[in-house]
Amino acid sequence: MAHINTNIRIKEKDLSSKFILYLTTISFVVTYIRTYPELIIQRNCKNTHQLKDHNAELLERILSNRREDEKMFTFLRPLSKGGSKATKLLIASNNAKFSTFGALQKGHANSNPHYHNIITESHGKVGLITLNRPKALNALSSDLFHEVNDALVKYDDDSNIGAIVITGSERAFAAGADIKEMSDQTFAQVYKSDFLGHWGKINDIKKPTIAAVNGFALGGGCELAMCCDIIYAGEKALFGQPEIKLGVIPGAGGTQRLVRAIGKSKAMEIVLSGRNFSAQEAERWGLVSKILPSDKVLDEAIKLGQDIANLSQPAIQAAKESINAAFELSLKEGCHFERRLFQSLFSLNDQKEGMSAFVEKREPKWTND
Repeated sequence: MAHINTNIRIKEKDLSSKFILYLTTISFVVTYIRTYPELIIQRNCKNTHQLKDHNAELLERILSNRREDEKMFTFLRPLSKGGSKATKLLIASNNAKFSTFGALQKGHANSNPHYHNIITESHGKVGLITLNRPKALNALSSDLFHEVNDALVKYDDDSNIGAIVITGSERAFAAGADIKEMSDQTFAQVYKSDFLGHWGKINDIKKPTIAAVNGFALGGGCELAMCCDIIYAGEKALFGQPEIKLGVIPGAGGTQRLVRAIGKSKAMEIVLSGRNFSAQEAERWGLVSKILPSDKVLDEAIKLGQDIANLSQPAIQAAKESINAAFELSLKEGCHFERRLFQSLFSLNDQKEGMSAFVEKREPKWTND
């Protein structure tokens, strides 16, 4: 009788494993059927803009499928402890699939579906703007820059955001302004429209901006990076102001910011010759804050943004304002301006909290007021 019971238990275990395997297989087939139309849509989309507009709907559908699948696997997971190796592997694989979908929810991408040249995401308290014209190496067209300005203003007004990161692709941060857009314009046209004037909007942003640079940062790309408060560069990043080779000069701050960052002699050499310079040279001259492996640049820039965003925001903005004033004021005027800002911060609760926390040897709890 014991022998018979043992055989029955073995058969029941085999049937249980087969049943679990059968349900798991059905789940994968159903998932494939659900997502197959989306693959066809992506294949037929003519450009990345169509794909971006479709992403929100696709993500919601995938996550809806995930919720339905998880209901079935809720009772399967406990059985994996006594199931076959194949069953355990399949359930582990399904868990990994859920984890992947969960990761999609962490970065809130395409917060504005009307953008066609950039992608915006929020990473905690950091706003991320990714230039997205890959075929043109992120050439800075007027449309792209208007979108960048719009995203910057939105992040600057968002109380949940404390720092902003601007990046491109691994191949190019931005390879320059859009030459095709400007090549046929006349003096009257560019003068009356104040061409490139809207590039200065970034200077009005109160929150810290960080450029995460990989690949080419030439012409307007170099100028955009220099407009940011901090530059992190990949080890293969390449900077330059080659406008002289087009019969013009930098027009968005290149001659002004470069000389302030690296000095007159080096700035003259770079602008007058139009030669490019490496990330290593940029760091040595003081243009770049830090050089990192190409695959670490963006992560480190976001991490720095998080560190900044976790501090007292009024103090951060005052510090940025004071540093930027150093480019406009004499040393005496600058020190006076700094001292007045320092004194004004004593009106804030954050000043009381920060100093009390230091004396009491604890972490401060910032309220940003």
